Amino acid sequence: MQIADETAVLIHYKVKSDAGELLDSSEGDEPLAYIHGQGDLVAGLEQALLGKAAGDRVQVVVAPEEGYGVHEPAKVQTVPRDAFEADATLEPGMRFQAESDDGDVLVTVTHVTDDEVTVDANHPLAGQTLHFDVEVIAVRACTAEELEHGHIHGPGGHHH
Repeated sequence: MQIADETAVLIHYKVKSDAGELLDSSEGDEPLAYIHGQGDLVAGLEQALLGKAAGDRVQVVVAPEEGYGVHEPAKVQTVPRDAFEADATLEPGMRFQAESDDGDVLVTVTHVTDDEVTVDANHPLAGQTLHFDVEVIAVRACTAEELEHGHIHGPGGHHH
């Protein structure tokens, strides 16, 4: 069976940066399960997987526009240190939920001084060109229930 919209797909994947740094991988873990055509994967990867079948390997380079978006300077903010709990340990690289006009966003602390904390609400991979190496493990039709719930049931599925 070939990957098409509304098929359930299991993949193993590795993703590297332009510099060759491993950013994420499913190796040694369950394969990732997703429903094709629902935007669960970045657009560039989803397009590359269309029409593939179990056993296929796909290598694709995804530009930021087709990946996690371009880096938006407007999403980087400096806030007073006292906006955080006094005993909170803050250091660059820490991530936490923050409230924004668009609801909760995940922000990454990028810089800390005695008085100020700089946080970045861009996706950590925004602005990066991504190099995917994907192996298609299985492709099957989704059940009506899976389509209704919007995620896969069984191995590799997300439990809500």
